[in-house]
Amino acid sequence: MDEYMNEQEQWEFVRNWVRQNALWVVAGVALAAGGLWGWQAFQAHKEAALVAAGEQFEQLVQAFGKNDRATVAKLADKLSAEYPHTGYAEQGQLAAARMLVENNELPAAQARLQQVSESTSDHELALVLRMRIARLQIEQHQADAALATLAAAEPGAFAGRYAEVRGDALLAKGDRAGALKAYREAQSAQSAQAAEGAQSNGPAGDDLLALKINELTHS
Repeated sequence: MDEYMNEQEQWEFVRNWVRQNALWVVAGVALAAGGLWGWQAFQAHKEAALVAAGEQFEQLVQAFGKNDRATVAKLADKLSAEYPHTGYAEQGQLAAARMLVENNELPAAQARLQQVSESTSDHELALVLRMRIARLQIEQHQADAALATLAAAEPGAFAGRYAEVRGDALLAKGDRAGALKAYREAQSAQSAQAAEGAQSNGPAGDDLLALKINELTHS
């Protein structure tokens, strides 16, 4: 608007502009209100979904405590199907996998861990799951597959733990020299992490690794 218009001219300009653009003003307000309502509805739906997923997960935990494998598997699959983008879905699959391992159903457990590993957006969780999968493969006498599983990812802060599992796989293949080298790499990585104040496997893990190295060194 021209800053040199007098007050009457300015008022007439505003009235004409409102008459010409009233429809668009109303539409804009309606869209804004609709957007706000839509956002609130989306948030409410999201919160309701989390509550429902939490309730199903609680049922799964109770079934887990009763060693009810069928119910745990059913609820884990239901969480993955209905609430795939929640932490409950991942935790449900991990609980189902653990129960399968405890009941020595290793191929089924591995399949569930693989599912989470490939779908999770949590990089660290994916790395941990690779180690678990590799351990299951070793238990199933698939040492070469375990080595391939470990080699397919950059372990980062988990380098020490990956090296230890690699040593287990090599030992399962009968490669004692390779296993000893991997165990020493693991020990060196853990020592470096401890020196930097990072978390390691803890005293129990360090002691077990030392026992593995001692056994290969003196046998």
